[in-house]
Amino acid sequence: MGTDCLFCRIVAGEIPATIVRETATTLAFRDIDPKAPTHVLVITKEHYADVATLAQGDPGLAGELLGTAAVVAEEEGLTVDGFRLMFNTGPYGGQEVFHVHAHLLGGAPLGPMLCR
Repeated sequence: MGTDCLFCRIVAGEIPATIVRETATTLAFRDIDPKAPTHVLVITKEHYADVATLAQGDPGLAGELLGTAAVVAEEEGLTVDGFRLMFNTGPYGGQEVFHVHAHLLGGAPLGPMLCR
C-alpha cells in the first residue's frame, strides 16, 4: 500500500503508536481518541481495506487478527466483565481508515450497540 495509509505507516514505524501487542502478522495499539476506558485497535500488518476483503483474501490471517484481539482482551483484564470487538466497514459502517482494524472496547458498560 502507498504511504497514504495511516495504519501502514504505523506498521512501518513512520508514525508512533502505543503498541500493546505485536505478532509477525498483527499489531495492537491504543486508540488516540478512546471511546471507552480500554480502546485498542487490532490490525493486520498486511494491508487489506476492510474485514470483508480480509476474510475473502486470507481467512487464516483473519483468524490471527481475532486471536490477537482475544489475547489483548485477556491481557487488558476484559474477559471477566466482557468487551466489544467491532469492525467498521465502508462509509455507511463508519469506517474512517481504510485498513482493516478491529476496535477492542471495554473497561466499563458500553451501552447500546447503536445510538439513534
